[in-house]
Amino acid sequence: MTEPVIDVRGLQKHYGDVEAVRGIDFDVARGEVFAMLGPNGAGKTTTTEILEGYRDKTAGEVSVLGHDPAKREQTLRERIGIVLQSTGIDPFLTVTETIEMYAGYYPSRRPTAEVIEVVGLTEKRDTRVNKLSGGQQRRLDVAIALAGDPELLFLDEPTTGFDPGARRNAWEVVKNLAAIGKTVFLTTHFMDEAQYLADRVVVIANGAIVAEGPPATLAGRNTMMASIRFRLAPGAPEPPSLGQRSVGDGAFEIGTEDPAGVLHTLTGWALERHVDLDGLEVHRPTLEDVYLELTGAEVGT
Repeated sequence: MTEPVIDVRGLQKHYGDVEAVRGIDFDVARGEVFAMLGPNGAGKTTTTEILEGYRDKTAGEVSVLGHDPAKREQTLRERIGIVLQSTGIDPFLTVTETIEMYAGYYPSRRPTAEVIEVVGLTEKRDTRVNKLSGGQQRRLDVAIALAGDPELLFLDEPTTGFDPGARRNAWEVVKNLAAIGKTVFLTTHFMDEAQYLADRVVVIANGAIVAEGPPATLAGRNTMMASIRFRLAPGAPEPPSLGQRSVGDGAFEIGTEDPAGVLHTLTGWALERHVDLDGLEVHRPTLEDVYLELTGAEVGT
């Protein structure tokens, strides 16, 4: 197996008597989009800043691209890109001029035209920064991080404050980064964002990791009890006994660990008797449901 791009063992960070990070372990594989989820105060920002070399750890071992980020070595900084929640960019430079300026700080660089294409700003390449929309400026932030052709990118809450269209555009930028072989470490509190982008996620709460795995199977949500809901018209025959309960107004709900089997029986009965199953739906716990259960937090905090 190849060496992890990020390897964290027993990481702790204390602020006086406050334990912000309490002995966490995780790793990030090369080429992976890895998301860290958690409410405010959970420890995800502290962890990310330690990985970036902006904050010192109290205890534990941290390796980023084979380096200890606490040493703040130039050889490491040349290999990573960081997109913070807010940045300061000269508003009067064009998109191309801005990327060219930042690329000049690195010993190796990715072609500017290619960077602009990856972040979806080709049509804005000659536009001044102060004429870009908020979403376009965020794409430029990513382009700046890509200018030195880094192996690893840190994206800190990359779509906070975006409207739905801008968020979707930003997601495609991250997908493009993965397609060209970049490793992405993403922090977010948007469950749909993690679901769509991440190969793996960790959920951190009160300084400890409470779950880790692919979004589809996190905390076993793919095997959790499913809920089947449907509605029968007045006068319809009684459905077969499948453990359903009436929830009023002709509606029923069935909790089951075998949704395929229950649906087979239910729909077969309905077809045989020419009964409509209005509003038939199957619901499994979403990533958001699991997150709320694990952290006790409100989504969006």
